[in-house]
Amino acid sequence: MTTGPTDPAPAEDDPALRSGLKNPAAAVRGLGAGALTLEAIILLVAIQPIRQFGGELGGWGVGAVVALAVLAILLAGSMRRPWAWTAGTVLQVLLLAAGFIHWSLSALGIIFGAAWVYALYVRRTLESAPRRAPKA
Repeated sequence: MTTGPTDPAPAEDDPALRSGLKNPAAAVRGLGAGALTLEAIILLVAIQPIRQFGGELGGWGVGAVVALAVLAILLAGSMRRPWAWTAGTVLQVLLLAAGFIHWSLSALGIIFGAAWVYALYVRRTLESAPRRAPKA
């Protein structure tokens, strides 16, 4: 089908066309799952350097870090559930509170907390954008 002079061109600043995503909800779930997966990997990789370079990370500390990483992986797989976003926020608060175990966990909590806030911002932005009606 060719476009004729009577077909209106889509407005470039139309909010519905801004993202260009066919399935914004799936894209946002992927962003949240990716952030949580990366967080889990970094947490597991951080255990040995913390212990090696003067960190007093004993058995309970290692167990807490592993538990946070496992929770992050479980949440990454649960991003289709509406409660997973709230649970992800709670995970960020728990990671920040893990600074009582070692200060570097608090630093990771700040970094990944900022990434999570950005993911929540993207989610809110894409979910509040008006939907374009399907073409007939």
